Amino acid sequence: MPRVAKEFGPLEVKRLAAPGYHAVGGVAGLILQISATGTKSWLLRAKVGEKRREIGLGAYPGVGLALAREKGQRIRDEIVAGVDPVAHRVTARESIVQQQLEEKAMRWTFRSCAESYIKAKAPGWRNAKHGDQWRNTLATYAYPSIGDLLVRNINIGHVIAIIEPHWATKNETINRLRNRIELVLDWATVRKYRSGDNPARWKGNLDKLLPERSKVAPVVGHLAVDSGNVFAFLEKLREISGIGARCLEFVVLTACRSGEARLATWSEFDFGAKAWNIPGARMKSGRPHRVPLAEQVIELLNSLPRLEGTELLFPGKKANAPISDMTMTKIMRDMGIDAVPHGFRSTFSSWCASSTPYPSEVREMALAHAIGNSTVSAYQRSDLFEKRRNLMADWANFISTKPVTGNNVVQMRGAA
Repeated sequence: MPRVAKEFGPLEVKRLAAPGYHAVGGVAGLILQISATGTKSWLLRAKVGEKRREIGLGAYPGVGLALAREKGQRIRDEIVAGVDPVAHRVTARESIVQQQLEEKAMRWTFRSCAESYIKAKAPGWRNAKHGDQWRNTLATYAYPSIGDLLVRNINIGHVIAIIEPHWATKNETINRLRNRIELVLDWATVRKYRSGDNPARWKGNLDKLLPERSKVAPVVGHLAVDSGNVFAFLEKLREISGIGARCLEFVVLTACRSGEARLATWSEFDFGAKAWNIPGARMKSGRPHRVPLAEQVIELLNSLPRLEGTELLFPGKKANAPISDMTMTKIMRDMGIDAVPHGFRSTFSSWCASSTPYPSEVREMALAHAIGNSTVSAYQRSDLFEKRRNLMADWANFISTKPVTGNNVVQMRGAA
């Protein structure tokens, strides 16, 4: 036990002014600490097991001498009873924090978590349409059943009740919904609004209860025009006037995505280099992309009118707005073509793979696809632009040349 110091009275404690440690007696180890700036606080020096502790009891004069002695004696009694007062304080603080988290979690429903998640993530999404899709799917399928439930109480039964009825009939939409629910619940877990496993997780969880997506929704590619029929298609398309038809022709010749074409601006085209420079913000990959322009594409561009008040190549009816997403699809339907504009990328890819000697990486880069895994991509620094220039010229020539029909094989006689 520490030596018991002389017992100070309140007036003597008040008069203490020298910086340092001052034992005030009354309770073994009770000290008034005075800093160099004159602030005063209470400490209790005590041995807990094999450890020496300095335990704070509060600032003076907020905590007076009598209260400091009372606190000090209570802590010494706890030590005698086998309680570590420092560990006890830590546990008490943790308990308070946990209680506060639980009280906060009681205010967070799935809907409020989803809305907060969307608000936090929306600035990083490519466009407002993505946010609308999030809100619409959650409002249609999730909110009616779990929107007002506390996020901490959502379990696998709730998730299955939402997903299972539509899994076989609306698989693409419902799988996106499942992923969105999973992301919201992950966000809530990190925020400490819920705990435990994520009931919307697929692997090792819902995959044990639902059939594989490939069994209920086989992957079907975009409907496409066969490469041998593209020449005839373009001939009919060129008979149709209007900016929508020209945009579709541009899509066929460049094998680009329809959105990239619809939003193309004149400033993106370098006619000297015969290149279309698409900024990363407009690309699905988020990376800038160069498209070599074949002579047929340049002829098409030169035929387009440049309208005042807009930089768009293919403006719609509204001022400075592109043509709609459905304009080109409607043109194909009116032509009686059972395919979609995006399918021409598949047509181009199939033609390149089956009818040309170009390596797959040239084809994939022409389509602005990632090449191989991250390691391969890291070493593939070139965009193979000149090789792609030859490929796109060959493609434009192929679809602009009437296919040979009929039997043109000449039988050769063997030598006598």
